[in-house]
Amino acid sequence: MRRRAVILVLDGVGVGAAPDAADYGDSGSDTLGNLARARGGLSLPNLAAAGLGNIASIAGVAPTAAPQGAWGKMRPASAGKDSTTGHWEIAGLHLKRAFPTYPHGFPRELLDRFSRETGRGVIGNVPASGTEIIARLGAEHEATGKLIVYTSADSVFQVAAHEAVVPLEELYVACEAARAMLVAPHDVSRVIARPFVGQPGAYVRTDNRRDFALAPPDETLLDDLAAAGVPRAGVGKVDDLFAGRALRARHTRGNTEGIQAILEWLRGEQGGLLFANLVDFDTLYGHRNDPAGFEGALREFDHALPAIRSALREDDLLFITADHGNDPTTPSTDHAREYVPLLALGAPVHAVSLGERGTFSDLGATVAEWLNVGFRGRGASFLPLLERGH
Repeated sequence: MRRRAVILVLDGVGVGAAPDAADYGDSGSDTLGNLARARGGLSLPNLAAAGLGNIASIAGVAPTAAPQGAWGKMRPASAGKDSTTGHWEIAGLHLKRAFPTYPHGFPRELLDRFSRETGRGVIGNVPASGTEIIARLGAEHEATGKLIVYTSADSVFQVAAHEAVVPLEELYVACEAARAMLVAPHDVSRVIARPFVGQPGAYVRTDNRRDFALAPPDETLLDDLAAAGVPRAGVGKVDDLFAGRALRARHTRGNTEGIQAILEWLRGEQGGLLFANLVDFDTLYGHRNDPAGFEGALREFDHALPAIRSALREDDLLFITADHGNDPTTPSTDHAREYVPLLALGAPVHAVSLGERGTFSDLGATVAEWLNVGFRGRGASFLPLLERGH
């Protein structure tokens, strides 16, 4: 039976400020540590048993003398702190320059071109929370048919539209037009379709979001696996982050459906790699500074972990990690420059500290070695450490 590996990204679940966090305005960010303090401790028994408390100081999640897997943390080596950067780095690709951001909105000439190509005007063009901007501009959008364009502290060009005003397919085509425009010298990381429904005063974003990412500028773990004929599957937004190259994903509506999709893959006959992203930690709770919701999402995942582990075959490796931080206890509502956790589980894994890895890419290198594929990316495999246990 073919070996399998699972990279499971808990989006935004960081474990403490990276050494250069101050350069990003993130001094003091510690997603899990600060969350645990704010909530009077976290109850995550299954993650604790796996070694989460051995990685960092997390109130309520005590270190254990006999973890069920290997544990460590990874330091970001690429410039930036967004999902695209984090996933690309896991897959072996480092960025020397962070994706550009637009704290004062996008240049007028870009928006004029966007309007010409879509046939619709534009309103907004400011950094904003997605829920706040549709509450503020939704009625005007419905009255005029103009698209709501906004950004954030991340490198994103977001387009919001009411599904009854702009059909989904038209919104997606508009975002594809923006994606084609926002290449060098702009190189915006992601164009995001943000559809919503409802009435003024009660607008609600729907699950029909779609991300249109910049294509990776070099080869990644996914390309190496594809070249070797190793199957690749995704859960969540991961294929969007790689511009659909060498990966197709099952898009899911939140963590609950994502966990179910992961279980279905594990219980199936597929081989190769599953690359999964559970996004609710980041989208619903980190960006909205909602510690209670964040804790609830962690408890849901912790409750599901035994079922995930029991679905592993004896030649499976499961890696649990993150792509950046998103501390819901700080004034910021944006991503944080943090270390990410690294837990490795599965029958081949010995209980061992993996220490502090100098880049997320060590994970990609390890997966490549486990799946017997040459790896052209950055990073050093820690597979020998996992298998020997010392």
